[in-house]
Amino acid sequence: MDKKRESSALHPTYFISHLSLPHSLAIILSTFLFLLFGSTTFAQTDWPNVGNDKGAMRYSTLKQINRDNVKNLKVSWVYHTGDAGPENKTVIECTPIVIAGVMYLTTAKVKIVALDAATGREIWKFDPFAGVPPTKIYPAGGGVNRGLAYWRDKDAARILVATADGRLISLDAREGKPDPLFGKNGMVDLREGMERDLSRLTYGATSAPVVFEDLVIIGFSVGESQPSAPGDVRAFNVRTGKEVWRFHTVPRPGEFGRETWEGDSWRNRGGTNAWSGATIDEKRGMVFVALGSAAFDFYGGDRLGDNLFANSVVALDARNGKRLWHFQIIKHDIWDYDLPAPPILITVTHRGKKVDAVAQVTKTGSLFLFDRMTGQPLFDIVERPVSPSDIPGERAAQTQRFPVKPPPLVPQAFTEEMVTNISKEAHDHVLARLKELRHGTIFTPLGLTGTVVLPGLFGGFSWAGASFDPETGRLFANTNNIPRLMNLVPTPDEPYPYRISGYDRFTDHEGYPAVKPPWGMLNAVDLNRGEINWQVTLGEFAELTGRGIPPTGTENLGGTIVTAGGLVFVGGSKDEKFHAFDKSTGKLLWESQLPAGGYATPCTYQVNGKQFVVIAAGGGGRLQTKSGDSFVAFSLPETSANRENK
Repeated sequence: MDKKRESSALHPTYFISHLSLPHSLAIILSTFLFLLFGSTTFAQTDWPNVGNDKGAMRYSTLKQINRDNVKNLKVSWVYHTGDAGPENKTVIECTPIVIAGVMYLTTAKVKIVALDAATGREIWKFDPFAGVPPTKIYPAGGGVNRGLAYWRDKDAARILVATADGRLISLDAREGKPDPLFGKNGMVDLREGMERDLSRLTYGATSAPVVFEDLVIIGFSVGESQPSAPGDVRAFNVRTGKEVWRFHTVPRPGEFGRETWEGDSWRNRGGTNAWSGATIDEKRGMVFVALGSAAFDFYGGDRLGDNLFANSVVALDARNGKRLWHFQIIKHDIWDYDLPAPPILITVTHRGKKVDAVAQVTKTGSLFLFDRMTGQPLFDIVERPVSPSDIPGERAAQTQRFPVKPPPLVPQAFTEEMVTNISKEAHDHVLARLKELRHGTIFTPLGLTGTVVLPGLFGGFSWAGASFDPETGRLFANTNNIPRLMNLVPTPDEPYPYRISGYDRFTDHEGYPAVKPPWGMLNAVDLNRGEINWQVTLGEFAELTGRGIPPTGTENLGGTIVTAGGLVFVGGSKDEKFHAFDKSTGKLLWESQLPAGGYATPCTYQVNGKQFVVIAAGGGGRLQTKSGDSFVAFSLPETSANRENK
């Protein structure tokens, strides 16, 4: 644990939270003292960043809620955002942050809200789209927002939000009003200052910015076909909104990596973006990003070469954006196998020594571990030959990289032996289709006829990432085993030679996944040893269980957190339930039916001596269940909580 976080219990607001004061008065006093003392530390009872710590371990030292009493969890309060859209099209993917008894969140339509974290009472709300003319540009990532950031000094406290339509907004954390000294009336147009005209291109952010000292650092979501906006990582002064540095994710002439783009294929290239955000090592002044595919995702005949820094983990100097090290996980990506989540900064025991490390999850289901300072892999990584492409003009990489440890957490091939077995009818239907399709091991290139892609486009690991328990050295993550079916389609009358047929799921005659279950899993991996500890199904289809089929797991989106109370909390499953598992064994200890799918990562915090766990129940989105508008908070009944405090 960071020494700053250990000492945060000595901050005056820690004692405020333990006084018998009306909660509204406690919030006022806490906020005043934060500003008066200008501390940059947080109480261990807070959840101050989307990933809790800035290295995104998503670990909490709280243990009032534990293995023994989690079965008693009840709904404590529900906040309705009031802006769920019709036809199951909206989703809430935000993880709230909690500081000194105040929760900050974004809603389905990205209104920014402050709540009393003990009661769910609204303190203020800001609509960043009020009075803003609607854009004709499709918002990045479908317009979702996964969270916000907090900054303060002795004079001010700010909430920072980057939006999918390409703006960076700074609000007074106390009142929710735009900071008049930041940009233009509290807003920076992120398209301004770019070397290309982005007025007709998708350009914005879906993940939370990160704060280092007086810098706010942003990774961007952009279009996935050419032409596309650049994916450069950018840093801005948190007080003024002026750009301080920019890292070119596609190298320019004279920059490292330029030779990995044949000819002028680097020019005006889009993608290669840190759409999942970033993590910070504050002590060393380092920022870590995981980059996506180069555009176009599925055809690279116009960008031959390995294409740095696409699909790479990159470490940068947080003060100036200079590259410190990188590791490219996938060369010349033509499968849309973006690195889906930011690197997690952890400490492991490796060969008998404590090592500060970086863990990177992937859509392919592989998990990579690097030395944080040097980028050297902690476990061996081997190069294996992969299939060539038969698309004219394409040249797939001859080899790809596979870690020896840990083993992949999901299947990395689709063969006849893997065809679904939930019924004879399902098996026969899929097998007959499979005989007409291209299929095989991972990294089989798309063809002009149907190709089975497994892992599918949500992974493997998804944008939900993972959590890490520093007590045990275990990483916890939910994964998917959902095949996709797609192919390239020639477009002779358009500027670009190919498009994809679609993002279709490969299913049986009833619409269930074409591969053998389990289809959704929760996994625990010992990163000290590089071994899988346990795997259990996550979610179920009640109608299949009713037929006598063992729980299959479901496709899932939304991540895990882990606590000192011995628990892993996760929503994510298509059955719209919220779960608590024993982190040692994987045993399901508690679950609760949510009003809509919990397709977000939860958070946990403590106010006035009481621990809460909160998750967004926004449903809808990519899993196409009903949309919702709730943030649901759970806690122990007073009698249980009081016993735990004694």
